[in-house]
Amino acid sequence: MPGLFLGLEMGKRALLTQQLALTTSGHNIANAATPGFSRQRVQITQTNPLTTTEGSIGTGVASSGIRQIRDLFLSTQLRADNGKLAKWQTSHKALSQIELFFNEPTDKGLNQLITDFFNSWENLATNPNARVTVLEKAKVLVNAFHEQANQLADLRESVDADLNGRVGEINQLAVQIASLNRQISTAELGGDKANDLRDKRDLLVDTLSSYANVRTIDRPNGTAAVMIGSMSLVDGVDYLQIETKVVQRGSSTATVAVWQNTNFEIDFAGGEIQALQQMRDSTIPDMQKNLDLLASTIMSQINAVHAAGTGAQGSTGVNFFDPYRVTAGTMAINIDVETDPNLIAASLTGEPGDTRNAQAISELRYQRVLQSGTATINEFYASMVGTLGIRTQEAETLKDNYNLLVTQLDNARQAVQGVSIDEEVTNMIKYQRAYEAAARVITFVDSALETVISGMGVTR
Repeated sequence: MPGLFLGLEMGKRALLTQQLALTTSGHNIANAATPGFSRQRVQITQTNPLTTTEGSIGTGVASSGIRQIRDLFLSTQLRADNGKLAKWQTSHKALSQIELFFNEPTDKGLNQLITDFFNSWENLATNPNARVTVLEKAKVLVNAFHEQANQLADLRESVDADLNGRVGEINQLAVQIASLNRQISTAELGGDKANDLRDKRDLLVDTLSSYANVRTIDRPNGTAAVMIGSMSLVDGVDYLQIETKVVQRGSSTATVAVWQNTNFEIDFAGGEIQALQQMRDSTIPDMQKNLDLLASTIMSQINAVHAAGTGAQGSTGVNFFDPYRVTAGTMAINIDVETDPNLIAASLTGEPGDTRNAQAISELRYQRVLQSGTATINEFYASMVGTLGIRTQEAETLKDNYNLLVTQLDNARQAVQGVSIDEEVTNMIKYQRAYEAAARVITFVDSALETVISGMGVTR
């Protein structure tokens, strides 16, 4: 039959359990603002009853562990959408930079400079002494092409450098996650949960999800595998490193990410790195290609008409632009024309007052010489800028949409695993009262024992 000492044991168990619950609530409150922290709860359970002839008698309470409150579905969804948000944020940032380069529509933009250049030829058709003006407008136009070509090239190099930096950050995260896996597996050998270490690991995986599309697989020993594509970046205490290699891409070089000591290029399938790759390998080269096509078309069309005309001193067959420098970044005025403006062929016949060649050159702006004969020079450039604007707007819209979605998911996740100060304070009061009641039980049992020990069996 149970005795008073069982009451002492029940009181002790209750004190220890409520004390642990109080400590855990205090830990939650202390970490209310800690990034990645998930609130914890003590799992309070009844202890096994004592079977007697009178029946089963309860033996009190005990803690069976401290549980981490998490929503795995929301965490998985948040990581997936976090990668998409990072992708569109990066794309929008780069596209906005390119928009600034083109600076349209303004009177300093390339469209206006092209118009001013052709207007100077039209002016030459009515004023044969305006050759210097044509030359000056041509210099301004050439410099504008150079500036835009150089800015696009610099941006591509910057994006390439960013890719290299992000790969280094992924490697650092892989090392840290593997280290935490080792600590977690060691800490959980006895059956307990290393909740705080798991929070740190989950926060690192959340950070990694902004760089690439990742997924995790939990292992029975408490470790986790982190996958990028079909390969494990981290699996338990082991991890792979990513390295970069410089490869030839068209006329320029690019940095690609491969698994260390292999030539297997990694498909990041989302996140900031995918956006940087698309920007470097597709978006910027396409803009460069179109800019080069625009510049080469202007030069070739004007050279063809100009060479058929006659300069002020009877020169013929002279190119206005250097025919061997055919890209936006290299285009230049023929050095002979730049040195001697009299070589500018405004006339067809060389007769005084004949400026028909200058007029013909000014009218080149109206000829459909681009996009298989469907667009003029200005229309082609307007299409370039318009497409850029549409893509920038698309990136901004998707960035805003995913930002809202990620915010909602994060709020939903925090509602599950975040710390509520009000709730924790209420719990602390509850646990404190239970602790005080357990202490009172011990006091009562002690009083009863005092009566038994000191008062029973004493003869007078």
